[in-house]
Amino acid sequence: MKLYVIGDSISMHYGPYLKQDLAGVMAYARKEGEAEALLNLDHPQGANGGDSAMVLSFVKALATSGGVAADLFLVNCGLHDIKTNPQTGAKQVAIDDYERNLRDLIPLVRKIAAKMVWIRTTPCDEKIHNCAGMGFYRFAGDCVAYNAAADRVMREFDVPSIDLFTFTGNLGADLYCDHVHFREHIREKQAAFIAGWLSGWVNATRATL
Repeated sequence: MKLYVIGDSISMHYGPYLKQDLAGVMAYARKEGEAEALLNLDHPQGANGGDSAMVLSFVKALATSGGVAADLFLVNCGLHDIKTNPQTGAKQVAIDDYERNLRDLIPLVRKIAAKMVWIRTTPCDEKIHNCAGMGFYRFAGDCVAYNAAADRVMREFDVPSIDLFTFTGNLGADLYCDHVHFREHIREKQAAFIAGWLSGWVNATRATL
């Protein structure tokens, strides 16, 4: 069985641990270009899938070029969508556009992979994030609102979701290594949670794959 991942830098960080945890269960691959992405995680490029509009554009290109060899297509985006201009309050991707992008994304993914699995966006701590010198803000309430919008879409299209938001929020204090990214031991736990969910879900639904 083959897994393909597209997501923001959070997915890049838990990715190596996820690959390790899934060894012998399923093959792991993701959007390429890690070296390019690591130049600046706040400005997505390469392996960093970015916001929902960028993910949609990438999947459109995949569908046009013939897709990828994957049984499961794992999608994790939202943190770039909620980036907020400190002066105007405008979001990088408005919530209605976010929801529309996800609605457009799902049928495309289903053309190039057997199943899509959604990962709910991880939490942010605005007291940590919105410090002096940050060119953009993020707000905890937007994480909740955008996750709720995604939940509606996933229920409508019967796409299973992994609740990384709640799992991560329950890991206690001292989660972050910077304004939004997580410490290594948190990344390891996120990967283990995702791997456990995927393994259990695949075993329960293997007959339909």
